[in-house]
Amino acid sequence: MELGKYFEKSELIPVIAQDADTGLVLMLGYANEDALRLTLESGTAWFWSRSRSELWNKGATSGNYLHVERVLCDCDDDAILLMCRPDGPTCHTGETSCFFRELPLVH
Repeated sequence: MELGKYFEKSELIPVIAQDADTGLVLMLGYANEDALRLTLESGTAWFWSRSRSELWNKGATSGNYLHVERVLCDCDDDAILLMCRPDGPTCHTGETSCFFRELPLVH
């Protein structure tokens, strides 16, 4: 499969991981073409670590893999949504989702 069209605007694209059962947004990461290819081939979520400048398979260290059920792209082909079944907490803090802190709205 030719993946180049997803990286015409940028070498990294945002990737949202969502729980396939609950709909909970688990995390936001970034993928380069290699990470997207590895995700499609392996069935687990791969990302590009911007801080470490390396590929990483989510769960390789913690055991909390994200098993990918579906891969969706947005209408502009510049963002990816992974529908996943997580093995455990997604966040490195131990939280189910990386989105657990709420900012107060100021009206």
